[in-house]
Amino acid sequence: MNKRILVVDDEKWVRELVGRYLEQAGFDVVMAADGRKALTQFGNHCPDLVILDWMLPGLDGLEVATRIRKESSVPIIILTARADEGDRIKGLELGADDYVVKPFSARELEARVRAVLRRSQGDPGKPAVLEFGDIRLDIDQHEAWLSGRRVELSPMEFDLLVFLMEHPGRVFTRLELLEALRGTTYESFERSIDSHIKRLRQKIEPDPKTPRYVKTVFGVGYKFAKGGEEG
Repeated sequence: MNKRILVVDDEKWVRELVGRYLEQAGFDVVMAADGRKALTQFGNHCPDLVILDWMLPGLDGLEVATRIRKESSVPIIILTARADEGDRIKGLELGADDYVVKPFSARELEARVRAVLRRSQGDPGKPAVLEFGDIRLDIDQHEAWLSGRRVELSPMEFDLLVFLMEHPGRVFTRLELLEALRGTTYESFERSIDSHIKRLRQKIEPDPKTPRYVKTVFGVGYKFAKGGEEG
């Protein structure tokens, strides 16, 4: 079954361009021209990924992303003309998995879509389950559990946690994490790792201000606690 993509943009030519290209690439596409219609389409069609314009009439893209994140971990790609790094970080902090700046090439957007979908589906070569302390990751089902309770993680958050748990005690720089998770070392996205780490800690740490699992190594990057470091 083809993956279904929800394309949300108030400019008709953008919707048609992106929709046509993705359909030719083998995806099913549904569209919306504003934020409220986007939420309706999301509820009606259960897409596998959302491409979401930031500047929408009425309900803007960030509010739409926030509402989607309250009920779903579906991948979200923000599509916008706002190229400022602070805007990128804000979008990623609200739960977006990627950020594409207009003007963009349809080929690049398709590549980003496929990369995000691959992350959300997991890697069959990885072990089926990772466990440490109260955290349990079921990689095949793409599910995270904390003390027996299901935790909703975005695809980027899930993959970040998987990668760190697979290398306990090893310190990674932000650029190394970007390379491992996205296949790129695009420096303007380097600080986005901080945003994902912050959101991840809010979901899995008993006290996010004093992390038990995902630890900061100041001046270097991040690591996952090794056996003796827990607590």
